[in-house]
Amino acid sequence: MSDTKLNLIAGEWLAGEAEIENRNPSDLSDLVGMFAQASADQLDATLHQARRAQAEWAAYGMERKQAVLMAIGTELMARAEELGTLLSREEGKPLAEGKGEVYRAGQFFTYYAAECLRQLGENADSVRPGVEVDVRREAVGVVAVISPWNFPTATASWKIAPALCYGNAVVWKPANITPASAVALTEIIARQDIPKGLFSLAMGSGRSIGQRLVESPLVNAISFTGSVPVGKGIASAAIQNLTKVQMEMGSKNALAVMDDADLDLAVTLALGGAFGGTGQKCTASSRLVVHAAIHDAFVEKLVAGTQAMKVGHALAEGTQMGPVVSQQQLSENLAYVDLGKSEGAELACGGQRLEMPQEGYYMSPGVFLNTTNTMRINREEMFAPLTSVIKVGSYDEALSVVNDTNFGLTSGIVTKSLARATHFRRNARTGVVTVNLPTAGTDYHVPFGGRGDSSYGPREQGKAAAEFYTTVKTAYISAGAPQ
Repeated sequence: MSDTKLNLIAGEWLAGEAEIENRNPSDLSDLVGMFAQASADQLDATLHQARRAQAEWAAYGMERKQAVLMAIGTELMARAEELGTLLSREEGKPLAEGKGEVYRAGQFFTYYAAECLRQLGENADSVRPGVEVDVRREAVGVVAVISPWNFPTATASWKIAPALCYGNAVVWKPANITPASAVALTEIIARQDIPKGLFSLAMGSGRSIGQRLVESPLVNAISFTGSVPVGKGIASAAIQNLTKVQMEMGSKNALAVMDDADLDLAVTLALGGAFGGTGQKCTASSRLVVHAAIHDAFVEKLVAGTQAMKVGHALAEGTQMGPVVSQQQLSENLAYVDLGKSEGAELACGGQRLEMPQEGYYMSPGVFLNTTNTMRINREEMFAPLTSVIKVGSYDEALSVVNDTNFGLTSGIVTKSLARATHFRRNARTGVVTVNLPTAGTDYHVPFGGRGDSSYGPREQGKAAAEFYTTVKTAYISAGAPQ
């Protein structure tokens, strides 16, 4: 057990009731490590301690909190090479993306460090004479953070940083597929000037630890990123205790390419949006809605660009796309390839398992042509390096196809027309809209979230995060007349 990475329970690093192994999806012979699985009793203990620690943390001065978050962010950015390598090793994204993710995670913490000093309330006069009104935000309490494997450091950080900034305690259950990055971040946080038990790491399966966490009456708020079915299950459990929830879930993002688009730009945006992170992004461009007038030229360049992408070991120089994260994910991806072909779509390239010098979960990026928006491959989130081209005859048809989905996270348009760009920005039914940019890639200082099955609850990131991580208190004060 000495080589097993432990959980942080009530301020102590503890072994669990079991352990799991974590292997490199680029090379299955590479054991990243063994990781403890928390028990139900440990989870309960850390939740009780979190409540005590939260009261102490909320009483910290704002500059003391600010120093803690700044230290976390600064260390993440300083160690981006080291921790990005670890991230890419266990998750499979190319090293440049792994390093970039860790650095961005650091920026979340430094941004919210500054927000510690910007928590201003409001004052107003009452409608009653001699009475003043004070409105301010206070910490919601103990926050459960349930984060995904595709951005194991960044997604967790954009939840943990605001939770701490606004005075909350955090109990974090990361995805079991990427535990090494979770332990690395927890080690940084645990070294800071924080009360014992303010931050907990509870690694374990979603069915055991995750379910117990969301059902606990000791949790005041739950921030979740993952699939729609799991999100709905969390919401059902949370409502039993009237626990506040914030959920980012599935997507089926569309990039509309108009007849006046810069062709090379459109292809570059589509390739990056569809296959960055091996297509394992909630903001991936999985539908390419292309105007008929530019369709053939776009497809020719898209297929050529897809075929030219270098698939390889995440840490190898020159790799543009790494493996998918697991055997289960690979099997699901290949099943979608078969489904698309059975629906009548033409697989123009890729979509096959690749044999590499080292055993791993490799597949070639794939492009479907001659698809319709009614096909399942265009209705369901595949979370794969697969994208579909949908030909349309006009801008109006393109907008209609973009909006014809149960999801609503991101959408984009490639056009030189200011009128079309403006109309699209105002009428696309998604939480994020991009113009001449990829559907993937957002900033940390502005709100992020979607509509429909993509999101539920208050927005994440920027000042909007305060809506979820705080509760509003309104006070009425009658000071009386001076004597």
